Amino acid sequence: MSFKNLIDAIAVDHSVVILPDANQWMQGRTLFGGASAALALAAARKALPDLPPFRAAQVGFVAPVGAEVSFQVTVVRAGRNVTQVRSDMYCEGSLAFTSLMLFGAERDANALHPARRAEPWPGPPEEAEPLVNSTGPAFFVNNLEIRRAQDHRGPGEPIVRRWVRLKDRSGLDAVMEAIVLGDALPPGSMRAMQRQGPLSSINWSFNLLDPAATTRDGWYLAETASDHADHGYSSERLRLWNADGEQILAGMQAAAIFG
Repeated sequence: MSFKNLIDAIAVDHSVVILPDANQWMQGRTLFGGASAALALAAARKALPDLPPFRAAQVGFVAPVGAEVSFQVTVVRAGRNVTQVRSDMYCEGSLAFTSLMLFGAERDANALHPARRAEPWPGPPEEAEPLVNSTGPAFFVNNLEIRRAQDHRGPGEPIVRRWVRLKDRSGLDAVMEAIVLGDALPPGSMRAMQRQGPLSSINWSFNLLDPAATTRDGWYLAETASDHADHGYSSERLRLWNADGEQILAGMQAAAIFG
């Protein structure tokens, strides 16, 4: 199911639209987080086609996002180099997803410090073990190809690593793919749970390290890791590398842990 079909449905006049086959991208009652963030970015780009390159976002998952939505895009501030844009999604007339997005023109570098490569390196995705993807949320089963990227299985250190890519990437650039996939994995704290139960993302803040990011054959190495889990919540660190181990995205997230 091509994500481009959802992007094409976005209207720039704040009218209500029906996202085609949205049920294929659901996580329970809501459109999954990466899909929502990518649609908000697409709405901003459609409404403001002259924006500088996309750099970062702060996202709030306010309420379930269904198939019938409308978008509202507002320029918060346009400076000489940086433009900040609010891109929100409404469902049944109520705010369901909110984001503050940062777009910035490239400037001469006065600080140089490359991100660390993926460590430990799991080997290239072409050599990784494919995982059977027959259970889980609809978006996981219908749209993702997944391969193992760590030896550890079951309870233990709260880190989850997988090679992931979209089954249908037609019409998407590598940056949009990365945002769709950046929130694809369950929280790393799932490995520290004392009993199985549902988990839910509450927010997501991320920086895109290279607005011209690329990868090979659509593969990204995704990681979620819990820095702290207690009181029913987890502070998660989310990272994404391309197929050659170069970091593309760095983020943080609060997750609610039920059960």
